[in-house]
Amino acid sequence: MTAPPTPSVHADAVRVLSAWTAPDAGQGRVRDAFLDHLAAHPDGTWRECVPGHITASTLVLDASRSHVLLTLHAKVKRWLQLGGHCEPGDATLADAALREATEESGIPGLVLSPGPLRLDRHLVRCHPEGSWHLDVQYVAVAPSGARAERSDESDDLRWFSVDALPEPTDDVVRALVTAARTTH
Repeated sequence: MTAPPTPSVHADAVRVLSAWTAPDAGQGRVRDAFLDHLAAHPDGTWRECVPGHITASTLVLDASRSHVLLTLHAKVKRWLQLGGHCEPGDATLADAALREATEESGIPGLVLSPGPLRLDRHLVRCHPEGSWHLDVQYVAVAPSGARAERSDESDDLRWFSVDALPEPTDDVVRALVTAARTTH
């Protein structure tokens, strides 16, 4: 049985998204859609919200910021950034992003960006009828010499040069890496 949701994650998501300066008009429209979703769904940060739910992901860069840690997701079969669903113990979106990145990378001491870098909305199969992930994407920097350890959610976990991403990697991950390179 799932623990009752913590209302603070919903309030934090509204606060974070309301304060976020979108890098372009397209990202601004995505932010507005996320805020509309949260206004319509008090449970909009939880997996149980069938129409869609906020997720938190993290692109992990090495200390030199020249390599990115990607997971070959066991279900999706694509190279992705680390991340997932908010959980009852998460007080904030940043907490969820950092927890997911730490769990999926095995790297302690990740330093998370103070706010989101990008947003993405994508269809998933969390529910038989389909659902949307409303993904709030952060960046974290790993400590020097960090060694990653694959979790059960991953078929593989590897560092890649930011200039040589693997296939299959989708345009969303490529845009996230490009944004991270220009801001971090």
